[in-house]
Amino acid sequence: MTVGIDAHVHLWDRALDPQDWIDPETMAPIARDFGASDLKEMLGSTGLDHAVVVQSSNSLAESVRLAQLDPSVVAGLVGWVDLTTDVEAQLDEIRRNATVPLVGVRHLVHIDPDPEWLAREDVALGIGVLEREGLCFDFVVRDWQLPQAAVVSGRHEGVRFVLDHLGGPPAPGADASAWAAGLKELARRPNVAAKVSGIVSGLTPGSWRAEDLADRVLIALEAFGPDRLLYGSDWPLVELGGGAVAWKAAVDSLLGELSAAERARVFGSNAADIYSRR
Repeated sequence: MTVGIDAHVHLWDRALDPQDWIDPETMAPIARDFGASDLKEMLGSTGLDHAVVVQSSNSLAESVRLAQLDPSVVAGLVGWVDLTTDVEAQLDEIRRNATVPLVGVRHLVHIDPDPEWLAREDVALGIGVLEREGLCFDFVVRDWQLPQAAVVSGRHEGVRFVLDHLGGPPAPGADASAWAAGLKELARRPNVAAKVSGIVSGLTPGSWRAEDLADRVLIALEAFGPDRLLYGSDWPLVELGGGAVAWKAAVDSLLGELSAAERARVFGSNAADIYSRR
């Protein structure tokens, strides 16, 4: 039986984990708390079974709480630790009372004040700990940071890297040549996979159709192939761009030429394989 996995969702309780980036006026659909029951409802609406929950803030306390979610719906956690110091101790703290497995780590590189954060030596040492622990590292970067991601993944061939949101392709109609070149170069590293996620969260609902996104998705499919692509909703942020159901339908349509086995990999098996402990 094939298990469907949404490889990229977020959950938050703002009283415990403030999400100051949420503007209640312009982001009204997500200006509330989201918990496991909401996630279960969303997954049911998109026909998937489980999800990988991804950190929303660079906060160890948030990751500790997310690790204690309902394992019947959460397949794993991509949490946050400070990769520059005491990485093992932080990983132990997340795992201490965990009910779901810690499968990876992410840092909000795209908004870090240091534009060269990925290239730092202390970060490299932290990524080395992830390799020893059998954990993935999720890249969340802008298109101009894709070359940095390519260098890092080339230096750490024993680490599995996952590119979130296809590296932030430009909106439909904008020049995507630089992004496409960076994506293809990154895809040459066999230890890198990519999530088909997050590319409508910044668009206005009703302003896009699946066809408008076809070139972005098909470039990624050609670069990574169906064995290194993962479906992710980027829920609840996707509600800002039309909703999880509309996004899942768009990806279903755009990947319609894949075989049943290939689709099963994109919509679940790849996430299960890549985020498994080695």
